[in-house]
Amino acid sequence: MTIPTLAGVPAIAQTLAPTVPRQAHLIARLFAGALVLTLAATAPLAAQDAKDPVVATVNGTPITQSDLAVAEEEAGQLPPMSDSAKKDYLVQFMADAILITKAAEDKKLADDAAFKRKLEFARQKLLMEALLNQVAKDASTDAAMRAVYDDAVTKIPAEEEVKAAHILIRATAGDEKASKAAEDKIKAVIARLNKGEDFAKVAGEVTEDPSGKANGGDLGYFTKEQMVPEFANVAFSLDKGKISAPVKTQFGWHVIKVEDKRVKPKPSFEDVKPQVEQFVARKAQAEFVTKLRAEAKIEKNYKVEEPKADAPSAPAEKK
Repeated sequence: MTIPTLAGVPAIAQTLAPTVPRQAHLIARLFAGALVLTLAATAPLAAQDAKDPVVATVNGTPITQSDLAVAEEEAGQLPPMSDSAKKDYLVQFMADAILITKAAEDKKLADDAAFKRKLEFARQKLLMEALLNQVAKDASTDAAMRAVYDDAVTKIPAEEEVKAAHILIRATAGDEKASKAAEDKIKAVIARLNKGEDFAKVAGEVTEDPSGKANGGDLGYFTKEQMVPEFANVAFSLDKGKISAPVKTQFGWHVIKVEDKRVKPKPSFEDVKPQVEQFVARKAQAEFVTKLRAEAKIEKNYKVEEPKADAPSAPAEKK
């Protein structure tokens, strides 16, 4: 099924198995986000919160339920497992992180200047993401999203759709003998239909379109651009309830029955709400960043070189 899209509104996993290499990879991701590095400092405070129970301790350092929630969010999609197995997996992951962090601190790695720069960058990145997420959340009100939807939906041009069924007799392109035989077969089918036989029943018997055998040749609603021109031109020229003459396409020979015609319905708000929400959120974030840039004094101690124009090609030698 095609997911509806709305004009003017752009449409907007990682699996980790419970193995040592995968956990090591996940630990590296969490370190990059500077989350584990703050665990030792925050855990004692979290342990005092009755709503955030301690689920395990590692050399006296508590691991709370909220710690596991952070780890799971950072991990992304985990492989299927029971709740207890997932909990144990995340506890072991956090335990490894605490142990490795402590070993790194014992080696004074946190005092390294390069590490401190990376830690500060990670802090800035987390704060940036938190603020931009808040900006997006604040902007994505129902009223704002409906205003974008209402504006965009008026810009969708009216487009005709046809609901049709077909019967296909296949013929290899370029094989005139096969094409003539297919044409004769489709003419015989049309004769049966003109005598009053049911289209869906005949399609189930003779069509060489695999899906057509099961659904009586039904193609549902389609726009002109969704079909090859030879087929679409005939389908859109037929009146409702009419059966076509033989139609040749690259697939073979068809007979088409038009069952209905309508203007294509515009997608409902609920159909496109995820795309609208993403559009509103990203627009708000972009405007927020643009405003900050405009208000800031940014000094650059370098110059950006303009791209050099391509040198003209040498004239061809005269013979």
